[in-house]
Amino acid sequence: MEYRRCGKSGLKLSAISLGLWHNFGNVDPLANCRNILLKAFDSGITHFDLANNYGQPAGSAEENFGRILKSDLHPYRDQLIISSKAGYYMWPGPYGEWGSKKYLMASLDQSLKRMGIDYVDIFYHHRPDPDTPLEETMSALDLIVRQGKALYVGISNYQTEEAAKAFAILKKLGTPCLIHQPKYSMFVRWAEKDLFPLLEKEGVGCIPFSPLAQGLLTNKYLKGIPSDSRVARKLGNGAMNEDAVTPASINQAQQLARLADERGQTLAQLALAWILKDMRITSVLVGASRPEQIADSVKCLDNYHFSKEELGRIETILR
Repeated sequence: MEYRRCGKSGLKLSAISLGLWHNFGNVDPLANCRNILLKAFDSGITHFDLANNYGQPAGSAEENFGRILKSDLHPYRDQLIISSKAGYYMWPGPYGEWGSKKYLMASLDQSLKRMGIDYVDIFYHHRPDPDTPLEETMSALDLIVRQGKALYVGISNYQTEEAAKAFAILKKLGTPCLIHQPKYSMFVRWAEKDLFPLLEKEGVGCIPFSPLAQGLLTNKYLKGIPSDSRVARKLGNGAMNEDAVTPASINQAQQLARLADERGQTLAQLALAWILKDMRITSVLVGASRPEQIADSVKCLDNYHFSKEELGRIETILR
């Protein structure tokens, strides 16, 4: 495993991080959750990314992670980076979502209880709140660090302009933003124009989510929509919309798969390697429904260097 420094901080993250968005809820077999987590840790993955609403039902991913942490990983707590987030809907009433100090403080207390830990290593605000002053949301993150409930703070789903404002507020408060978590992949590249230069300038790390475009950049959809896919089953909870699996996107994936084969990689490995070629990226978030997918993802680190010709071919395909 490769470990990369997170911005200008003292923290290093594994280049591959495991996200528990799907496949770790109470609707999923706990034994499989455990096997995935242990395979990840044995592969050198030390960063486990959660949120208050992950799992079905919401909160169950944190509960199951807490169970496995207690039974298997507790002796290694000081080798783990555990992150959680709050921002999306979690419970009914006026204090169960968005970015008020009331919601963020209450949500983190619930997350810590579910996981059975005293602190998280990173706590994120999960999405911008159009109605709460940014100063209030960022002061909540600052307070959480000062209370010892998180070591570092980050933001997710913030566009460039609002991210810059958040960074400035946190820096003034004395709790600089550690990391930004944007949606980024070969198919979603908005962050390249302004966000990445901002993160580099401000010394903030970056950990993209949905690097495989929710499965489009794997072999799963190369021949259409399989009947057992999340799209076909219309599972919701962030599952990709069927409209995203278009003839054009499948054609692009097929061309990229041929290039991946020439490089001795799977399409998924190519897509992850393409992100990690940029050293401004601290880590890339992957999901998994079985342990074998962890092993497949980690192999992308065997080759994340691209020739000018390969990069040119990729740009042509993605046009």
